[in-house]
Amino acid sequence: MTDAHETAADSSLRTTGGAPPDDGKTSATEAPIPLLEPREGIPPVIADETALARVIAAFAAGTGPVAVDAERASGYRYGQRAYLVQLRREGAGTALIDPVACPDLSALGEALSGVEWVLHAATQDLPCLREIGMVPTRLFDTELAGRLAGFPRVGLGAMVEGVLGYVLEKGHSAVDWSTRPLPEPWLRYAALDVELLVDLRDALEKELDRQGKLDWARQEFDAIASAPPPEPRKDPWRRTSGMHKVRRRRQLAVVRELWQTRDRIAQRRDVSPGKVLGDAAIVEAALALPANVHALAALNGYGHRMGKRQLEQWQAAVDRAKGLSEAQLPQPGQPVAGPPPPRSWADKDPVAAARLSAARAGVSALAEELNMPQENLITPDTVRRVCWEPPAVVDAESVAAALAGHGARQWQVEQVTPVLVEALSAKEA
Repeated sequence: MTDAHETAADSSLRTTGGAPPDDGKTSATEAPIPLLEPREGIPPVIADETALARVIAAFAAGTGPVAVDAERASGYRYGQRAYLVQLRREGAGTALIDPVACPDLSALGEALSGVEWVLHAATQDLPCLREIGMVPTRLFDTELAGRLAGFPRVGLGAMVEGVLGYVLEKGHSAVDWSTRPLPEPWLRYAALDVELLVDLRDALEKELDRQGKLDWARQEFDAIASAPPPEPRKDPWRRTSGMHKVRRRRQLAVVRELWQTRDRIAQRRDVSPGKVLGDAAIVEAALALPANVHALAALNGYGHRMGKRQLEQWQAAVDRAKGLSEAQLPQPGQPVAGPPPPRSWADKDPVAAARLSAARAGVSALAEELNMPQENLITPDTVRRVCWEPPAVVDAESVAAALAGHGARQWQVEQVTPVLVEALSAKEA
């Protein structure tokens, strides 16, 4: 048993009660230990089918949960594909796999079917893992476990330090992982990210069990593992930063044309859209509606570093938007599914606003009592929907059915139903 395993096996953890000591750090008598090297050294990067077959066999023969992580090149490349996949399992050691050289990891995913995957912030990595054929049937999310257990800091480094007493080197989290070859310090960092994940999982499982929350966590993990891929976002151009400044429909059309042009260029060049043209420059052109290339070049974001050909392509996008008929212009807002923004409730439906206020207060108090973030107890959207359109007859059965209908897990239904029944009943009286 390694030192880390011994620490994880300690029933008191380094932090009893689901929260670190008062200063958020380990005590002076238990100074955190820097974790500088993977215990078997830095493994070679798997970049061919022969080596991949050996890894698949080794991990299939391993025992216990498998730690899984993925590195992307956010801010550097188009999309959110994985550029490195890290795994660790008892009996197999650590593997670093290059998904550019080995783009189909479905055989590895199949070899690990039925095995519990341990990830930190699973919803961030699952989409890019799914793209290369790796889909877990069971998982344990150490970040979500930390939230449910009441830890105020749930980043991997903070959790490993607070629970296991080790310090992870986190200096390479935002580097360009599409770089080839990957530098040795980056590979060391990547291997260390899965070094203690299973140890952390074991310790958090004991803490959740001690708090009576282990079944709640398992319900959450099952929901993540069984969730279908998210639907593509409708009108993603509307999420351009600074859109609140854009009021007129013609200006909205300019944002749309510039955004779509930028997206096509970014995808073709495989670079982050922000490296092609910044959001601020898109909004600037939409507000100014420049008449020609000369006027466009005078705007922020289109300065002297931009060549004539680039300026012409952006001006062409502006001109396309300016040439649209009124019927072709986008509407100012998207159709909203569900209740309106809470800030408008007082005017639209004062009784519903009062229900929401009472429900929020009750949920907040319950979350504090259970020592977890409100959004993990129940999503704010679910609370809004139930308060905007409450059941015709407010009782425990109808409110529980409404919560379940909006996707709440059974543990959430059991905890939140009494609070909402009270809030809805008081405001209906």
